[in-house]
Amino acid sequence: MDAPVGRPRSSPVTLLLLRERLVVLAALAIIIVISGWAMIRTGDTLMMGGQGSLAYAALLFLMWWLMMMAMMLPSAAPSILTFTAINRKLKGGGSTGEFAAGHGAVWTAFSLAAALIHLAFERFVPFTGMMAVTSRGIGAGLLMAAGAYQLTPFKGACLRKCRTPLFFLARNWKSGRLAALWMGIHHGLYCLGCCWALMAVLFYGGVMELNWIAGLALYVLAEKLLPARFPLRNLSGIILIAWGIAVLGLAAGYRTQLK
Repeated sequence: MDAPVGRPRSSPVTLLLLRERLVVLAALAIIIVISGWAMIRTGDTLMMGGQGSLAYAALLFLMWWLMMMAMMLPSAAPSILTFTAINRKLKGGGSTGEFAAGHGAVWTAFSLAAALIHLAFERFVPFTGMMAVTSRGIGAGLLMAAGAYQLTPFKGACLRKCRTPLFFLARNWKSGRLAALWMGIHHGLYCLGCCWALMAVLFYGGVMELNWIAGLALYVLAEKLLPARFPLRNLSGIILIAWGIAVLGLAAGYRTQLK
């Protein structure tokens, strides 16, 4: 019997591709949920103290790593899905897991660096219970530095690569399992170049503050998904700089009152 007019028949290939995309998205969602839950539990353990011990340092790195996985995987989903579709068509020999592992390796390295900076900060700068710097001057500096970076050409170039994973993969495609891993690392470096300064803002808002974590994750996702005609990057840069100036002004006014 012929298919009804206006309802095109789905081919087996189309259904297979749809199922594959759903499987990848489901796997990413599971990883994000587990990472978020584990991050909260790790944060609760860190709040019990133990600064200066090796166990505390290891837990701090684990918390940063889980947080980066939960925050960055949603915005990496388009590139992972694009790789999956191209790899199936070209029979590249690599796997989605290897490409995603390349992305994850970049953010693992960033998490290690962030944890080391965090440990250094804690030795000289007081933190709140939610791991935000108490110094208004340092907080203002973080906001203004992140805002200034948002306006740089380097940030814009990295963002373009993140917005167009199809063009990136078309220009850098190579077959093989190691090639899939390297393409994941390569694209992950652009992702890092796009987002690292925004992650530093967590030291102002609170490294364990879920509202800040969720807000930044949603912003990063919107920045990568919205078309380039939306001036989100420039607008956020201006807002962060203005915010930092306001915080600096409040800090100066507070010091004046103390005198």
